[in-house]
Amino acid sequence: MKQTHRPDILTWSIFDTTRNLDFNGYVWTRAAGNVLIDPVPLGEHDRAHLDQLGGAAFIVVTNSDHTRQAAELAEALGARIIGPEAERGVFEADIWVGESDEPVPGLCVHTLDGSKTPGELALRLEETLIFGDLVRGHVGGRLNLLPPQKLSDPVRARSSIRRLVSPGVEAVLVGDGWSVFRDGAARLAEIA
Repeated sequence: MKQTHRPDILTWSIFDTTRNLDFNGYVWTRAAGNVLIDPVPLGEHDRAHLDQLGGAAFIVVTNSDHTRQAAELAEALGARIIGPEAERGVFEADIWVGESDEPVPGLCVHTLDGSKTPGELALRLEETLIFGDLVRGHVGGRLNLLPPQKLSDPVRARSSIRRLVSPGVEAVLVGDGWSVFRDGAARLAEIA
């Protein structure tokens, strides 16, 4: 796994040749049990690293298109899956969350409107925002939205992003493509 801007957040990726970008998974390490976010398949090295970190107690799935390896890892690690309340019944989760919930201390949930799935989650860890699908990074140093044809409502999607733009946002981690580790609020404002 690779170190991000914070010592307690690591990432690993798989390259999607169809879209020509990385799909990213994240682990937030914490004494009370690590949290995986939208985990992509783990290679041998990354799985060994996760085991060294103590596995995971929770797995957050930001939207039904990012279930990826969640069920398999939950079973193998004894982790509980957290998913968006608006997608209850679309996939299996142990805990369903919505706007302003804090399923794990320090992890604040925001729901996003207008994306390709209802109630997609964005996660906030202090100065860091983590997105699944709505916000992505096709070019290093910049952010972009899902293509317009994949958005259920482009106006509501941009509004969802605008309400998360605040001076305290430094980093924006994305499920698809390049993350930005500096000036996150400014990069988000460019697409809102």
